[in-house]
Amino acid sequence: MNSPVPLSTTSTRWDARLWGVLLTVSIVVGLDALDVSMVGVALPAIQADLGLSTNALQWVVSGYVLGYGGLLLLGGRTADLLGRRRVFLVAVSVFALASLLGGLVDDGVLLIASRFIKGLAAAFTAPAALSIVTTTFQEGPARNRAIGIFAVFGASGYSAGLVFSGLLTEVGWRWTFLLPAPIALIALFAAWKLIPSYPAEGGRGYDIPGAVTGVAGSLLLVFGVVEAPEIGWAAPRTLVTFAVALALLATFVIIEKRSSHPLLRLGILRAGPLARANLGGALFFGAYIGFQFVVMLYLQRVLGWSALQTALGFLPAALIVAFGSPRIEPLIDRVGTPRTIFAGVVAHVVAYALFLRIDEHSSYAGTVLPSMILLGIGFTLAFSSLNIQATSGIADAEQGLAGGLLNTSLQVGGAIGLAVVTAVLTSNGGREASPAALLAGLTPALSVVTGIAVLGLLVAAGGLVARRRVEVPAVEPQLAAVAD
Repeated sequence: MNSPVPLSTTSTRWDARLWGVLLTVSIVVGLDALDVSMVGVALPAIQADLGLSTNALQWVVSGYVLGYGGLLLLGGRTADLLGRRRVFLVAVSVFALASLLGGLVDDGVLLIASRFIKGLAAAFTAPAALSIVTTTFQEGPARNRAIGIFAVFGASGYSAGLVFSGLLTEVGWRWTFLLPAPIALIALFAAWKLIPSYPAEGGRGYDIPGAVTGVAGSLLLVFGVVEAPEIGWAAPRTLVTFAVALALLATFVIIEKRSSHPLLRLGILRAGPLARANLGGALFFGAYIGFQFVVMLYLQRVLGWSALQTALGFLPAALIVAFGSPRIEPLIDRVGTPRTIFAGVVAHVVAYALFLRIDEHSSYAGTVLPSMILLGIGFTLAFSSLNIQATSGIADAEQGLAGGLLNTSLQVGGAIGLAVVTAVLTSNGGREASPAALLAGLTPALSVVTGIAVLGLLVAAGGLVARRRVEVPAVEPQLAAVAD
C-alpha cells in the first residue's frame, strides 16, 4: 500500500494508481482554492445570523487568507523534511475537521478561528500536493501533462467557489462550510491508500529560529495587508505592523544565511525561472483577485444582479480553464513556458482593459463576456506554465520548498492586489450606495488592475529575453558547423 509509486517515463500513458495519486492531490488543491472564494456570496447571511460587525465579517474571509498565505513557506519545507505523504495526510485531516467545525458553530470568534485553521491546513496541503506531483512524474511531457491536470482543479476552484457559494447560500450559509468536509474525508482515504511514503530528508537538524521568524514575519505581513484598507495605510497600527514584519523577515534572511540547515536555502532564489515564476505569479494573481472583486461589485450593485447570477457570470472562464488546462501540455512542450506565460498575461491585460468600457447599462454579452473568455484563456495558458516553470530543474529534496514559494507568491500577491484595489475604490467614493457613485470608483480601480497586469507582462517579457539568450548561443555553433 505504501510502496513508492514508480516514476513515470516520458510517456503520458499512466496506470490506474498514477491517475489515482494525481486526482487525489488535485481534488484537495481544488478544495483549497474553492475555500478562498466560496464564502464570499454567503457573507451577508452569515452577518445577519451571527450578528457580526463589518470588521469581524471581513475576517471570515481574511482569517483563511492569513493562515494560508502566512504559513505556505513553512508548509512546503515541512513536507520536504518530514515526508510529503505524512504532511499531506495530517493537513487534509485538519482541513476536514475545521470544515465541519465552521459549519456547526454559532459564535463569530469560533467561525473565524475555524477559517484560520483551514487556511493553516491548506498551507501544508498545497505545497505537499504539488511536490507529490513533481516527484511522481518525470520532468518533461509527463510532468507537464500532470501539472496541467493539477492546475485545472486549482484554477477552476476560485471560479467554482463563487458558483457553489451562490447555489449553497440559497439553501443555507452553513453548507458553504460543510460541503468541503465529506470531499476532504474521501480524498483522505484515497490518499492513505494510494500515495506512497516518500522518503523524508534524514539526518538533518531543524531551523527553529528561522521557522519562528519566517512564520511570524509572513503572518504579520499578510495581516497588515489585509487590515490596511479598513484602518488606513498610514494608520500608526498599519505602519508598526509592516515595520515589525519587515524586521522579522530581515532577521529571517540573516538566520538563513548563517544556518547549516536553513528552512529556506536562499540559493534557490538565484534560479532565474523560479524567481520570474514567483514574481510573475504574484502580479498575475494579484490583478485577477482585484478584478474578481470589481466584477462582483459591478454586477451586483450597478447592474442589480442576484448572488447566483453573479456567480454564474464567471462560469465561462471556469469552463474554459477546465476544458483547456488538461490539453495545454503539447503547446507548452512545443513553445516553452516563457511564451505561454507571456501569451496568458497578454490575454488578461486585454481582458481588464476591455472591462474599462463598463457603464450603468452595459450588456453581459457585449461587455462582460469577452473579458470572461479572455480570462479563461489567460488562466489556461499561464497558470499551468507558472507551476511548471517554478519547479523545473529543482531537486526532488526541495520540490516542497519550490511549491511553497510559488503558492506563497500567489496568495500574498492576491492579498496585496485586493488591498490596493480596495483602497483605490474607497478613496474614489466606491463605498457610496448609488450605482453612479460606485461606478465612478470602479473605473480607477480597474485601471490599477490593468496596471498590475502590465507589470506582470514586463516580467513575462523578461522570460522571453532570457530564453532568447539561452537559445542563441546554442544555435550559433550549429550555424558555424554548417558554414564550414
